Amino acid sequence: MLRPGGRGLLLGLAAAAAAAVAARLVGWWGPRAGSRLFTPGELAGHRGGPGEPGLYLALLGRVYDVSSGRRHYEPGAPYSGFAGRDASRAFVTGDYSEAGLVDDVSDLSLSEMLTLQNWLSFYEKNYRFVGRVIGRFYGKDGLPTSELAQVEALITKGLEASKQELEEKKKFPPCNTEWSSARGSRLWCSQSRIEEPGLFGHSFATA
Repeated sequence: MLRPGGRGLLLGLAAAAAAAVAARLVGWWGPRAGSRLFTPGELAGHRGGPGEPGLYLALLGRVYDVSSGRRHYEPGAPYSGFAGRDASRAFVTGDYSEAGLVDDVSDLSLSEMLTLQNWLSFYEKNYRFVGRVIGRFYGKDGLPTSELAQVEALITKGLEASKQELEEKKKFPPCNTEWSSARGSRLWCSQSRIEEPGLFGHSFATA
């Protein structure tokens, strides 16, 4: 609407952050005191127009009061299409048409699910959570649906994949290859040196 010596520290912090986010998901999905349930029709009455009681939007079924960001979401503003509804899909696709401003995220990739999780973190940090919208992600009892459980599982899977990728990057620095008729082939990597005697039977000195 996310460096030598320091590189290892940065990767470690990123991995720890991913684990912390995964732990927070349970708290996000569960009940929270002081929140209310909205029907889609009730939520639609909170677009920030004259006489309406508030300016709300929903993401993955979670409703946030975005009144403090009115210039972004009020009628006529660039993101007014998000107000009064759950348009989770559009946060990833950028499709702001009526057909795109929907809550169906069933076919999104793992990386796109992580983008949604990043948006959820953003709204949790910057806006007031006010409740849940009854429908795809929460039932009439306010409890998560099986579809939300699937979303949570995909986000967790994506976080684990990102963590694994970070671990691999700590073991093996990113390398580049180049070939020219004059100089032949060349290999260089970003860190000072890596020696893996068992890797293809060679050790590489890196630039």
